[in-house]
Amino acid sequence: MYLFTSEVVSPGHPDKCADIIADSIVDAILIQDPNGRVASEVFVAGKHIVVGGEVNAKVNFTHQDYRNIVKKALAKIGYNDNPYFTHEQCLHPSDLEVDVFLNQQSPDINQGVDQASGEIGAGDQGIMFGFASCECENLMPAAISYARMLCDRVYEYALAHPDEFGVDIKTQVTIDYGDKSGFENCEPKKIHTIVVSVPSVESMSIDEVRVKVKKLIDSSGLPSALYSPDDTIIYINPTGRYVNHSSLHDSGLTGRKLIVDSFGGYSPIGGGAQSSKDYTKVDRSGLYAARYIAKNIVAAGLAKKCIVQLSYAIGMAKPTSVSVDCMGTNLTNVSDDKLSDFVLEKFPLTPRWITQKFGLDKPSAQSFLYADVAAKGQVGVSYYPWEQLDSVDLFKSLK
Repeated sequence: MYLFTSEVVSPGHPDKCADIIADSIVDAILIQDPNGRVASEVFVAGKHIVVGGEVNAKVNFTHQDYRNIVKKALAKIGYNDNPYFTHEQCLHPSDLEVDVFLNQQSPDINQGVDQASGEIGAGDQGIMFGFASCECENLMPAAISYARMLCDRVYEYALAHPDEFGVDIKTQVTIDYGDKSGFENCEPKKIHTIVVSVPSVESMSIDEVRVKVKKLIDSSGLPSALYSPDDTIIYINPTGRYVNHSSLHDSGLTGRKLIVDSFGGYSPIGGGAQSSKDYTKVDRSGLYAARYIAKNIVAAGLAKKCIVQLSYAIGMAKPTSVSVDCMGTNLTNVSDDKLSDFVLEKFPLTPRWITQKFGLDKPSAQSFLYADVAAKGQVGVSYYPWEQLDSVDLFKSLK
């Protein structure tokens, strides 16, 4: 055996609640002012939510407006005064106290970001990594892809059946690659272990919970070539009881689920979170660009997997470095050095270019909302603009 594991959390997990609230604020600001600048943090603890950070935008939101954004986000997540869980077992928005501490963004930063030429300088220095792998159709690693698939199935059921389950859910999938060579060559052999934790109402026995969740696992769409209902090791609520949940029992903070949000630990991650930040913050836009490039390289058949690293200096538009690492899985004679030079030559990779390429200044229900991205994961969802494969032919020209 050679095992690799990734975990996923649902939107109802307190850390994800914090991310979704923060990005609901980003959405609300950018929809009114596409040139708005925002970097807010959210802390969820018990019945208290603290929103703090910096905003520079042409909006006139009052503290009550921000409080309304918070409560609307929680209701969409599934914290909507569910009568099947008591006020001691689960967060009820009617109990909430929301404090807002949003300040003006420093002009020292702004003078480097919004440049007279119309260019956008990086809103911060930092490093970002994008990754792609041929293991799944969405060119993501298998473990996190299937953990997300399971989490989505259980979460959707919980939303539809609030009389049975709560929305603070975790899933975990272990893939067996057979040996190290199988891992290195993107050849998963089977799903070895599944872990699902989902809160249930007090009246439901653990046996009943496990029967229901097992049916959800079996109907989640896991590939039959990898998943065997009889042979896979499955743990469902392994402590035997999971009733108390939400921020009443586990605090949440923005940016604390970077591995869940990206590639499940399969590749390096950058130095900062994406949620809570506008598109000039390269922690967000740089990840999207790096994932886009890595995905197109793999889709073009140049490698089985690929890591792209970008780095930026605050106030500077062009990246300070670009590197491509196909981890020894190159399928042609195109080297990583040549790929790195090609990316640097063909893709401007400035915050302005990335923003225009993916429409990052125009979140909407018709394209994407940052709050939905926070809920589903920053990469790997087909309808995200940065998941498009419109540079495949360009990379194929290198063969």
